[in-house]
Amino acid sequence: MFTGIVEELGTIEAVEDQGDAIRLTVRATTVLEDAGLGDSISVNGCCLTIAERTDTTWTADVMQETLDKTSLHGVRPGDQVNLERAVTAEKRLGGHIVQGHVDGVGQVLSRTPSEHWEVVEVSLPADLGRYLVDKGSIAVDGISLTVVEAGTDRFTVSLIPETLARTTLGTRQPGDRVNLEVDVLAKHVERLLAWRDTAGTVTP
Repeated sequence: MFTGIVEELGTIEAVEDQGDAIRLTVRATTVLEDAGLGDSISVNGCCLTIAERTDTTWTADVMQETLDKTSLHGVRPGDQVNLERAVTAEKRLGGHIVQGHVDGVGQVLSRTPSEHWEVVEVSLPADLGRYLVDKGSIAVDGISLTVVEAGTDRFTVSLIPETLARTTLGTRQPGDRVNLEVDVLAKHVERLLAWRDTAGTVTP
């Protein structure tokens, strides 16, 4: 589990094509401070497992299912990626509960800069629109953000200078693909309500 607070920008060091998977090597510093084999790291919002590591890089296996459903398909050496270690019980929950399970891929539609922030509009797969509300939470490339305006097939977020400087959203341009994870609490509520409507009653 993650919080959506990006710890550092890593750099793709190598991408090894394995046919139905890739082996991804990422250069990093902060997330490697206490990382061991088997630990989880979020890469642009995708939860990956450390299979190998050195003092400056770590490697993960990315299965075809992940490539099919996320923007990790097509990453190249030199690309920057958002990195976050799994949350611990002692860590402040500065963002919101993020699982690292991408629900869909959107596209940056527009960027509107102002003096102190930038409004970014992102497309949204139609089946995810029901999970968004104004002032609710969404993870975009693993970044916990507050929805400014929620539409049925798009939404907007306002990015402060810190987010622009420390994450990949500072350089994403219209047409770029981004990973989206909606609030898991909204999905649980929907599931419970659907069960109640089917069963007629809820048993404590």
